[in-house]
Amino acid sequence: MKITHLECFIVPPRWCFLKVETDEGIVGWGEPVIEGRAHTVKAAVEELSEYLIGKDPLRIEDHWNVLYRSGFYRGGPILMSAIAGIDQALWDIKGKYFNAPVYQLLGGACRESIRVYSWIGGDRPSDVGKAAKDIVDAGFTAVKMNGTEELQYVDSYDKIDRAVERIAAVREAVGNDIGIGIDFHGRVHKPMAKILVKELEPYRPMFIEEPVLPENNEALREIAQHTHIPIATGERMFSRWDFKGLLTDGYVDIIQPDLSHAGGITECKKIASMAEAYDVALAPHCPLGPIALASCLHVDATAHNAFIQEQSLGIHYNEGSDLLDYLSDPSVFDYEDGHVKIPQGPGLGISVNEEKVRQLATKGHQWKNPVWRHRDGSVAEW
Repeated sequence: MKITHLECFIVPPRWCFLKVETDEGIVGWGEPVIEGRAHTVKAAVEELSEYLIGKDPLRIEDHWNVLYRSGFYRGGPILMSAIAGIDQALWDIKGKYFNAPVYQLLGGACRESIRVYSWIGGDRPSDVGKAAKDIVDAGFTAVKMNGTEELQYVDSYDKIDRAVERIAAVREAVGNDIGIGIDFHGRVHKPMAKILVKELEPYRPMFIEEPVLPENNEALREIAQHTHIPIATGERMFSRWDFKGLLTDGYVDIIQPDLSHAGGITECKKIASMAEAYDVALAPHCPLGPIALASCLHVDATAHNAFIQEQSLGIHYNEGSDLLDYLSDPSVFDYEDGHVKIPQGPGLGISVNEEKVRQLATKGHQWKNPVWRHRDGSVAEW
């Protein structure tokens, strides 16, 4: 079997899908994207595809190493996202070739389903309490929200108070048994993060996410000394080498690699195993599409330390095109009692509606994240 063609589709709301074809008619799908840089990742995939044409798609480990190591300059969000989507598609092909779900080829499942959480906003919402209650009424047992609006390095206690009030409203609305993840989104610098984590403790968050930007991970040491809330990070880290120092330092409790950003299934399975050796939990980042989510679930199935999975159904980014719109059988992601089952079909276990993909690829997208500014005109973290 040989790879014959790779084709990318830029589709709304902000995704890029990849179709990899073979001479035996087996097709694999991947989702190589960086939100806001979809066209750049598409170009990287097309550049890497020159090596793959004519190659055996089943040699995934070798292809991964060539795509990563054959470049003198390597790593980073664009190249690792391109590799990620290719890797997902190759695993999809391999599973279909052996008529087995990907998780079986990774060693078999250690769970049948995984808990999922849903987004409720949080930075400038009108009523996060009601939003959280609606999500819980829909059957979810955990929610995640942005913790704050933009914050200066040293900002006002008024902004701290408003952030705490929003979290308090959510806790009051959903009760004590619902998990609340609070995403600082890298908006909070160390001086304010130390204050905010202490103020949030009475509301017993499930975790705080990206309390500082990943390039400031050394600050996690000091933040961890100010709180007992579990600390999560990792969505903007792209390889096992990026995670190595974070795990060695010992101040993170949950890692969140993204299966469409951090080298795909092959790399994230290794990152998960590294984290397990440090007694660190896994909660893959995935505010993306159905191919990315399916890829996450196959790694979750085989990773003992996976405890919850992000998913994008109904997220505010998805207005006009949502998670299930590109699937021929949306029931594969049916949520029950706050959990989703691991897909059981061959490959990634999903059936992509190619007609829908091609139709919406004619529309495409030019999604970019907002650019925020502080009152003084300086650029703020979004």
